Amino acid sequence: MTDSSRRYTLGKQLDVRILTTGEETDGRHDFVEAFTHPNYATPLHLHTRYEERLAILEGTCTVWLGPETLELNPGDFVTIPLNVPHAVKAGPNGCRSHLVTSPAGFAELIARTATPADGEGSETEMDFALFAAVSAELGDEILGPPGMTPADLH
Repeated sequence: MTDSSRRYTLGKQLDVRILTTGEETDGRHDFVEAFTHPNYATPLHLHTRYEERLAILEGTCTVWLGPETLELNPGDFVTIPLNVPHAVKAGPNGCRSHLVTSPAGFAELIARTATPADGEGSETEMDFALFAAVSAELGDEILGPPGMTPADLH
């Protein structure tokens, strides 16, 4: 894969560069660099098949992880275990991070649902139906819309 074929955009929310695919590690893990646009929040969700490890490079983000609320800054790291409801929201300047999932899963989700960066235009939108369908296939459960936190489940 060329570097340009590894760059994707998920609507106006997330820019991703896939550094290592699951195919390259026999499914053990994948590794991406992501930029989450300012103030974007993920839907509340959990993973049933892979863990996430998130390291903040630039900017800030808030992670709602089960009962905890974590404010992450450059240099901070968090592991998101299997089956734990969580959501992530970028700070006002966005958030650049490294993300590892093991076994591999997130890079495949991006490659199958996002727009290649060289095909992005001003009209590029996220296909939520496709994203939800592939997420479910990969073992992710979307529990609520962006802005919902695990506390809202009780």
